[in-house]
Order: sequence, then C-alpha cells, then structure tokens
Amino acid sequence: MKIYLLLAALLLTLSAHAQLSESFADGDFTQNPTWTGDVTGFAINAQKQLQTNGPATTGTQLQLATPCQAVTGTTWEFWVNIKNAVSSGNYADVWLLADRADLKTSGTQGYFVRVGGTPKEVALFRKNATGSPAYVVDGQDNTLTSSTNNLVRVRVTRSVQNVWTLERDLTGGTTFTTEGTGTDATHQRGGYVGVVVTYSSANSQKYFFTDFRVTDTTPPTPIKATATAARQFDVTFNEPVAPSVGAASFRLMGGGAPAIVSVERDATDPAVVHLTCAANLPLGSNVVEVRQVADLYGNASAGPLTIGFVNNGFAVAPTFNQLLITEILANETPVVGLPASEYVEVHNPSATAVLDLAGVRLLKPGSTSNPAVFPAGAVLLPGEYAVVCGSTRVGQFAGLGKVFGLTNFPSLTNAGDQLVLRARTGQTLFEISYSDTWYKDSKKKNGGWALEMVDTANPCAGSGNWTASQDPSGGTPSRANSVRATNPDQTPPALLRALATGPTTVRLFFGEKLDSAAVANVALYTLSAGATVTRAAAVAPDFRAVDLTLGATLQANQPRTVSVQRTVDCVGNATGAAATATFALPGTAAPGDVVINEILFNPRTYAVDFVELLNRSDKYLDVQGWTLSNQKPDGTLDTKPVTAAPYVLAPRQLVVLTERPDIVQAQYPTSHNAAAFLQVAALPTYPDDAGTVSASSAAGVLLDRYAYDKSQHLALLGDLNGVSLERIRADGPSVAGNFHSAASTVGYATPGRPNSQYQDDPGGDKLFRLEPEVFTPDEDGQQDFTTLNYQLDRPGYAATVTIYDAQGRLIRRLVRNETLPLSGFVQWDGLTDQGREASVGTYVLLIELLHPASGEQRQYKKTVVVGARF
Repeated sequence: MKIYLLLAALLLTLSAHAQLSESFADGDFTQNPTWTGDVTGFAINAQKQLQTNGPATTGTQLQLATPCQAVTGTTWEFWVNIKNAVSSGNYADVWLLADRADLKTSGTQGYFVRVGGTPKEVALFRKNATGSPAYVVDGQDNTLTSSTNNLVRVRVTRSVQNVWTLERDLTGGTTFTTEGTGTDATHQRGGYVGVVVTYSSANSQKYFFTDFRVTDTTPPTPIKATATAARQFDVTFNEPVAPSVGAASFRLMGGGAPAIVSVERDATDPAVVHLTCAANLPLGSNVVEVRQVADLYGNASAGPLTIGFVNNGFAVAPTFNQLLITEILANETPVVGLPASEYVEVHNPSATAVLDLAGVRLLKPGSTSNPAVFPAGAVLLPGEYAVVCGSTRVGQFAGLGKVFGLTNFPSLTNAGDQLVLRARTGQTLFEISYSDTWYKDSKKKNGGWALEMVDTANPCAGSGNWTASQDPSGGTPSRANSVRATNPDQTPPALLRALATGPTTVRLFFGEKLDSAAVANVALYTLSAGATVTRAAAVAPDFRAVDLTLGATLQANQPRTVSVQRTVDCVGNATGAAATATFALPGTAAPGDVVINEILFNPRTYAVDFVELLNRSDKYLDVQGWTLSNQKPDGTLDTKPVTAAPYVLAPRQLVVLTERPDIVQAQYPTSHNAAAFLQVAALPTYPDDAGTVSASSAAGVLLDRYAYDKSQHLALLGDLNGVSLERIRADGPSVAGNFHSAASTVGYATPGRPNSQYQDDPGGDKLFRLEPEVFTPDEDGQQDFTTLNYQLDRPGYAATVTIYDAQGRLIRRLVRNETLPLSGFVQWDGLTDQGREASVGTYVLLIELLHPASGEQRQYKKTVVVGARF
C-alpha cells in the first residue's frame, strides 16, 4: 500500500500533486493511510485489491473512509470490479468528497459515484444533509450488464468553475469515455473519500477496489473576502492553503490603503486566512490582491488574483472622549418646540469609527438608582448624533433621528447635575457637570430650551463651551448643534490646591480636566523635605484631581510644598513653569479655631445664601464631616452636612459654603475668589430677618456660633437684599458688634476674599483708643466706621458710651451700662439714635466706667471726626 501525503514545500517542483494514491500494494488498509469504518467487512486479497468480506446477509452495507481534502480543480480516479449482477440491492458508492467519515449516516453530504444500481450505470450524485441523492451527471443506462464481471475504471474531474466531468473505461484501462458533464457548486470542500457497498447474501465477497488516486493540480483561488473588524479582514480560498502563507502574498489596493502587517491561517478552517492591517480599513469598497499563495500540495498561482469586499464599518467599544454628550434638555417645560421630555444627546465625533454602545452606562454619580444601560446592538455611526431618553419616551422623538430609549434614564435636575458615561469595563468615557448658568440667557434657562456644546473638538471644557440652543424649536436632538463653532482650549491646567487625605496620600486639585495617562508619571512631582512620590493617579470620573502616594508618613500640621513640573489637560495643553502648593496633614479642631466670617442670609431674587468660614488658628483643619446649623424658633436645630469629602483649610484660609457657587460668583463678579468655594448639597434655612449660624466639627464640637439680625446692617441701607454681614476682626468675638454690612464698592459682599470691613487689632497699651480718628461713613469700604478699642486694667467694669456733637447735643447712646471683657472694641457707624447720618464735624465720646464691686467710677473723653469725601 502506498500513499503520498507530501508537504507543499517539497511539491513546488512537481507538475502533478497527489493528495491520495492508494493501490493497497502493502497488503494493509489500516495504516498509511488509515481507512476506518467496517474494517472486519473488508480484506486485501492476493491480487492486492480491497475486497468485501462481510456477512452473507441481504441488505448489508459496508463502508470504509480515509481523510482526504478535496476541492475544486481536483481529479479523482479509482478501479472497481463488481463480480455479480448489479441491481437495486447490489451496487457500490464511491465517495469523492464527504464532510464526515461516517458515509452511511443520513446527514452526510458531498458527492459520490454510484456503480451499478437499477439503471446498471456509472453516475455522479450530489448528497445534501437531507433528502435523496440528486444527479450531477446521469450516466448511460445498461452500461454494467454482466452477471460476473462488471469492470470499470472511473475518472471524475471538477474544474475551478465547478464543472464536473464523469468518464469511465469498461476495460479497467485509461482509455476513457465520457458519461457527460454537469455544473454544481453546492459543496465546496470535503474531508474524506471512501466506499459504501450494498449487496445481497450471495454477493458478500464480490466487490473489488484499487488504484484510488486524488490529484490536485490547481492552485487555490480566493472565493470570498470579508471585513471582520476595524483593522481586520478574512480571505477565504476554495481549498486549504499552506501554513507558510505570509503577509507578502497580500496587498490592499488603492492609494492610502493601510499595509497588511500580519497573516494567520485559521486554526479550524485552513482555507481561511485572517489578515490584520496597520490602520483601519477604508470604509466602502476594497480590493485585495493575492499572489503566490500555495495549497497543501504545493500548487501556487503567480497571480495577481483580486477579490473585492465592502467595509460598512465595524463597531468598536468607545474609549475616553470618543462618545460625547453634546446636548442636554433638563427642563422640558414650558414647551417651545421640543418634545416634552428630558433627554441628552450623544455624539460620535469620529470620521471613521463605528461605536458599539452595548453595555455603556449613563449615570449620576452618588445616585442610589441603577444606571441606564445601552442594549446589545446599539451602535453610533461616524459623525452620528442620537437622542437618549427614558424607555417610555421614545415615541415622542419619532421622526427626529436615532433614539435610544433606556430603562432607568436618570432624572435631570434643572439647576445642574453631574452626568457620566461609563464603559462596560468601568472606564469613564465622558463626564459633565452642567449648570443652568451655562445658558447665559435668563429666559431660556427657565425651560423648553436645550443646552448645546459649541465645539465637539473641545469636549473637556465646561461653561465656556456650552450655551443655550439657537434653534427656533429649542434644540437640535439627533442632529448637529445650532451653536456649533470653533472654540479651542488653549489654556494649560492650573494647580488650585493640595491637601493631605491621609498620612501617606496627597490630592492635587486642578482647574480643568487632565490627561489621566500623562499625569500618572511620578517624575512630575517633587515634595519638600525629601519626601518621595511612589504613585500618581488621576481621580475619576472628572479627572480634575490627582492622588499622590508618598514614600514616607506625614506629621500633623507640618507644612509641605509639592511642586508639579508639567501638567497636561485632556486636549494636550501643557503647563510651562512648575506650579506649587502647600499642604499639611490636618490636626484636630477646637472651639474658636474656625469662626463665621461672613454670611449672606437675604440674597437677591434668584440668588442664594452663603456662609463663609475662617480658619483663624495655626492648624490645618479638615472640614470633612462638619455641619452647619440654624436654631429654629422652637429651639431645634436645622443641621446640614458640609462635605463628605476631604477639604483642608490652611491657617487663615477662607472657605465659602453655598449650594450654587456659580450663582454667588455671578452675583459678585468682581469681589469673589472662585478657588475658595465649596459647594454643599444644602444649607440650613437662614431666615431673612434673624437666625443663628453655628459650625460644628465631625466630632460634634461647637466651633463657633453667631446670632445675626437684619438690624445689624447699616441703617442707611435702603435695600438689604444681597448685602452680607462681614466680620470686622478675625480674633474678635462672634457678636453683633464685630459684624458690619459689606461695602457698596465691592458689591455688598466678598465671598472668598478678605472682608471689605476688616480691621486689624490696633494693639497698644492705652486704656481707650479710637481707630480711625477720622472716618467717612459712606459704605465705600474705606474707613466706613470707627472703633473704640479698650484694654481694661481689671475685669468687672460696666460701661456706658455716649456720643455728643461739638455743641454738646446728645447724638447716640452707643453702649448702655454693659459689662465689658478685659479687651475689645465698640463700633460707631456714624448714625444718630434716629438712624440718620451724623453731620460732618467733630464729636465727643463720653466713656463712663463703674466697677460695681468697689463702687469705683471713671470718666474718659475721646474725640472723633465724621468726614466726607469730595
């Protein structure tokens, strides 16, 4: 027995290449090659032929099969002799191409030649998985009529065009006569050849076979090309190709087509080749050129052969800033022209990538609700926009464009909210914290109008890249925004502050979103006193902060300086000179360390309250877990948390607490410091007439308490709306006498900035001192009032302070029999007891002291001038 299963590399010089050559010359059919099936029903006879030797039972079927790849461009030959009369119960089927080794099972499909049967013919059949065999070539009837010697050699050829030719020689030689041709391309490849013999009881040993030969002399032909991924495509050949196939055999045609960088034959189907390109495949029609690809038997076409395919784009999972929120309708009423439904618009800014949104989550950080999740099959084409709304609202957007209706679509807060798109892997794709101040239009923010992104190439920008829609309908859902324009970010990120969040961790806060990969380089950060940074990581989801891990432990209230050499924002702007910030591990707050420094309890229309705290200690204090309160008339406290996140106050640092920093900053555009604001979820309700502000530490320690009253404002003010009360002396007590209305020249409030009415303690050792001795009560923030400062020689004095004009007329009873501490001050705002502004001139302050314990009495006089600016 002989078989030649030759490697392709050895066959390249041969003119004909055998896949199978079997003459049974070695007297064995169980190896080289191995025939499997009903092996006990066959034997090798003395003439070295395969002979049936099965049971003498009518209706017996015997089979043998051996592996053999067969495709188009193949020739099959075999010799058979049936030494009995053929009939419907006596015939042989020689399978040329079968998809499995079990040839008798009904599901086997492929092609076979039937020798014998009722027509006594040689014919070619096709067999599908179901149904009866069908003729491909119907041979001449009554060809095999002998009752003892039906000898025939058969040759079948299949061209690359799937034309089958059936030939036979009834002498067993090679002078073939054609039985005809037929075209059939149903089954392209097979894995086995074999025989199935059906006989009656008297004919169990009368079937003989030899000279099986399967020859492939045709090189492989590409029959199909298919794009399978953004940078990958497959080429399918009509037969298995050699494992040595390489990238040099393939080329994508056309100018600018990407190079093919790797080729891999499929592990399961060796007729399929997987190709990977250096860049994305061009969208639309593509043509691949194929040269010198060999089959398993060394046949190779010089080529070039070409085959085309269409790339309609392949959806890829989006990465950071590849999926944007470009439009938001949070306040849908009153209706202007848009559907009465909240929505956001998502956009794919890529010109080539198709985005697979399956599993992408839309959520509000901190919300207890489940996120809204995009379903399987959700895709966004290059440049495409789509509305995202609640699952029950999809019909409202019919006809406007692509719509994704999601279960658990978040409720959008009209005034502002934070929204995040997160990949199914957990990666942040896009984050936005919008506000109704972004409308820049007081009418449109009241409802019915959408916020639109101006420049989609600047996705990290906030307010400066968003504004109210200009479309007459109120928005542009599922289409390009009406406000679109070029609005690049050309400003590098600024380092705002640093705080120690633990003994070995420091958080840096920046003014805009960062490139999370660039800022992870620990070499960018240097700490004073030799501390080292072992890790740096941007903080999701907004990437405006970086967490540093230190190599040594910090000590409480020991300041350190961190230097950042280079910071890159998310669009590539980089800082030049190094930025620095000071921080320290926080200490423990004690009563009086932090005090109420300013309060706005009666804001203007559409504005909000704020409370400003001052750290007047030498400690670094973390306000995490602190609370603000107001005492209600019934004595109960209205208490609200300040923040659940770390926020450290340095010595003498201010912090402004408010629900809407953007509104406060807009109300006081020239007199605020944005870096000092800390947004709170809610402030206690502070009545417009009177209330009590108190601040407590996370441990419940009362840090400061101030009882405010609108009567503490300057009486000359005609409108108290939007006027804050400011602390005069940082180290003074939290009493009415240490607060004053903010100056008109600063817009009546200084949130985050030094108070307009701030005074230093003048010091000195005099019993009574006036500061200043000339003042101008005109609310310009310059010497608007005078203070009578005192330093008493012993405690227990009761005082009365009365002001007279130059003619000795009573002007103001400033203090009436009040017990004084050892040191302090009393302010005069230049008003009379009737609330009128005192005339310009000289005034005398009569100070009367009484010590009740000893009965001692003292009198002092101090002169002050009320002036005016011209």
